[in-house]
Amino acid sequence: MNSLTIIARDNATGRVLEIIGDLDYATAPKLRKAVDGLTLTAGELLVLDLAELNYCDSSGISALLSARSLAIEQGSDVALAAVPANMLRILGIVGLDQVFTIHPDTTTATDHGSVAS
Repeated sequence: MNSLTIIARDNATGRVLEIIGDLDYATAPKLRKAVDGLTLTAGELLVLDLAELNYCDSSGISALLSARSLAIEQGSDVALAAVPANMLRILGIVGLDQVFTIHPDTTTATDHGSVAS
């Protein structure tokens, strides 16, 4: 059984969602539901912390893109933090490293003066 845990917390720049486990066809709806339940304020940053993401398939990537779309619709921005090396490689291959702002960790992502890598 695939397992996904999502831990939401607020910070000074907006919201952080820690995504833990496997993000795939079976679990992607859980992320979509968590993101759909968020109310973001214009100018806020939604950080998706992937430090403990074990696996992500195309359904998971689609859910990440949906989170980005929702944030943009609400006048917010989204960033990925602590993206595992194998997923970072895939994002680069398909060009999504040009779509998402990517930070080495959540602290850097939520620092007002940070620069994306």
